Amino acid sequence: MESFTLAHVPQDLSVVYTALYTSVTNSVEIRRRIVAAATAEGEAGDKEREAVDFAFVDARLVTSRSHLRTAIHQAVLAAARGALRTKTVHSEILFMLNPTNNISEAIRRYGVSDGSTSLLVVRICAPQVGEEQALAAADAVVQGERRPVDELPNVVDWAAVKKYHKLNGEAAVQKLKGDTPAECLLVDNIVTSTVAAKTVLA
Repeated sequence: MESFTLAHVPQDLSVVYTALYTSVTNSVEIRRRIVAAATAEGEAGDKEREAVDFAFVDARLVTSRSHLRTAIHQAVLAAARGALRTKTVHSEILFMLNPTNNISEAIRRYGVSDGSTSLLVVRICAPQVGEEQALAAADAVVQGERRPVDELPNVVDWAAVKKYHKLNGEAAVQKLKGDTPAECLLVDNIVTSTVAAKTVLA
């Protein structure tokens, strides 16, 4: 699990933990738990919301660590300013990753789906939540193989990324067809820039 700290934001938003899981086998259950936790009441509901208090991101649509961190940073800034478009800072990450402002589309595309086999799990929290605690909580929810975030490029679905960002007709992208590394680098730069500019253009 990777961690980093964000400066100049409230303490409860200042620490970020991320983990990559591949060969995930319980995406259906994870999605069911997220939906149930949103409406559950009482102590049991609070306990379940705490258990799934992560952003569960479909890893095949995240092109790089920079792409993910840009979305995280934008979501945290929105939370710090009281300007969330979604209900939580974790769902805001999904919103920031999506190239449009359609919230339900963002959750459907970038969140965990019944068919998700690779997930990026993100926890935004206060410094009191240690890495071991965050990791144990993530492992308790996701049944899969935890891999270094550096291995993210191995699971990216570049065709889906280009489709959702409408890049198949982009002249610069077409010009690089046949040079896969250069094309992927360009696409990563475009989608990361799209996330970075999203709040400015809103």
